[in-house]
Amino acid sequence: MSALSLISKTKQPLAIISKWEYTPLCLLIMMMLVMHFAIISQPSSQSMDETYYVPAAASILHGESLGEIEHPPLGQAIIASGIWIFGDNPFGWRFFSVIFGAISLVLFYLICRELKLSKYNTLLATTLLAIDNLSFVQSGIATLDVFCLTFMFASAWFYLKKKYIGAGIFVGLATASKLSGVFALLFIAIHWLVTNRKNIKWMAVTAVTSALSFLTSLFLLDFAILHKIPNLVDRIHTMLSLTQSLTFSYARIHLTGPNEMPFSRPWEWLYNLNGLSFGGFDKIKDQFVVFYVMVTNPAIWILIIPSILFLSYLVLKHNKTSLFALCWFSATYIIWIPINLITNRLTYDYYFYPAVGAVCIGIALLFSRINEFHVNNHVLRSVQRMITPLYLGISILFFISLYYSNIWLKVIWSIFLFSIILYYLNKFTLEEPIRDNSLLPINAQNQNVN
Repeated sequence: MSALSLISKTKQPLAIISKWEYTPLCLLIMMMLVMHFAIISQPSSQSMDETYYVPAAASILHGESLGEIEHPPLGQAIIASGIWIFGDNPFGWRFFSVIFGAISLVLFYLICRELKLSKYNTLLATTLLAIDNLSFVQSGIATLDVFCLTFMFASAWFYLKKKYIGAGIFVGLATASKLSGVFALLFIAIHWLVTNRKNIKWMAVTAVTSALSFLTSLFLLDFAILHKIPNLVDRIHTMLSLTQSLTFSYARIHLTGPNEMPFSRPWEWLYNLNGLSFGGFDKIKDQFVVFYVMVTNPAIWILIIPSILFLSYLVLKHNKTSLFALCWFSATYIIWIPINLITNRLTYDYYFYPAVGAVCIGIALLFSRINEFHVNNHVLRSVQRMITPLYLGISILFFISLYYSNIWLKVIWSIFLFSIILYYLNKFTLEEPIRDNSLLPINAQNQNVN
C-alpha cells in the first residue's frame, strides 16, 4: 500500500469524525477528565465534607450504619462503591464523582440541544459550565452534590423529551442522593404552571413517579445496608428534623472551628465571591500548597445578574429557551431566599452549584445577541468578533489560576482547549449563519426548528 493511499484512507474517517456534532463535546469531556485525574489524589487527605461522607460511605460498605443519617443513602452508596472497587484511598473516594461530573456535562449539552439552542451556543454554554471552578471542584470530591445534580439534569432532559415517567424516576434518584434534589420537581412544576398547566395528567404522573422512585430507592438501599425492613416514616422524619435543625443560630454556636466552612446568606452569593481553598502538603515542593479553590469562576460570576436580566427580557418576548433557564434558576437558587428568610436554614456558597448551568445558558444567549448586532464600521466589527474569544480565554485563565497542577500541563491544556473550542465555534457559525432559533419567540421557533 502506497503512502498516498494510506493517507487518503486515514483522511476519510478523520473527516467524518471532524464533522460529527458531538466531537467537540467528546474532546471537552476528555480534557476535563485529564484535569480531574491529574490531581484526583490531591489532597491525599479528606477535604471539606469528605470528612463526613467518606467515613459514612465506609460504614455503609461494611453494613455498620446508614452513614450520615440526615441525608438519603444513594450518594453515599455511590461513594462506597468507589471504595469497594478501588480501595479506601483518594482515587476510590472520588472516582465516581469525576465520572458523574462528566455525565452531567453530556446531559447539559443534550438539554441545550433539546431547547433548540444552536450548536454554537450549546458548545459555548457547556464549555463555560465545564470550566466553572465551583462545578469542577464539586465534580472531583467525594460529596453528594454532583450525584444529585447529574440526576437533576437527567430528569430535566427526560421532561423536555416529554418522557414524564423517566423524569419522575430521576427526580426521585436526585432526592435519594440529597434532599435538595426535590428542587428538580419544583422546576418541573414551575415550568408546567407557566407553559402547560391544562395538562395536569402528566404533571401528576411525574410527581407520583418521583415519590415512588424516592421511596423505593430509600427502602431498597436501607434494607441492603442493614438487612432489615426500614421504617420509612421514621427515616424521613429524622432526615427532615436534622436538616431543619441546621440554622444560622445553631451554626454560630457549634460550627465556628477553624476547619468549618464559612456559611452565608443566598443573596450574598451574588455580590460576594467567597472561595473555599483545598490545600495539602506537596512532597515534591516540600511545602503546603492550595490544590484548587471551590468558587464560581469569576468570569461567570460577574455576569450572573446581567445574564439573568437578559433571560428575563427574553421571557417577556415569549422566548422558550430563556423561560426554561429562568425556571431552572428560580427552582435551584431563588427558592433558597424564601427558605432562608422563613426557616433561617443554614446555607453555603456552594449551594449555588445547581444554578450555574442556567447562568451559562444566559451568558451564551447574551453573547449570541451581541454578535447579532449589525456594525458597519470595520474596526468595531473586528472588536465585536473578538468579544466571545476574549471572554472564553479569560474564563479559561481564571479556571487554571484556581487549579493546582504542573505549569506546563496547564499551559498546554489551556492552549489546546481554547483552540479546539474556538475552531468549532467558528465552524458552527459557518454551518448556522441564520439567527439562533433559541432567540426567537415561541411561535417562530415552531416554524423554524433546526
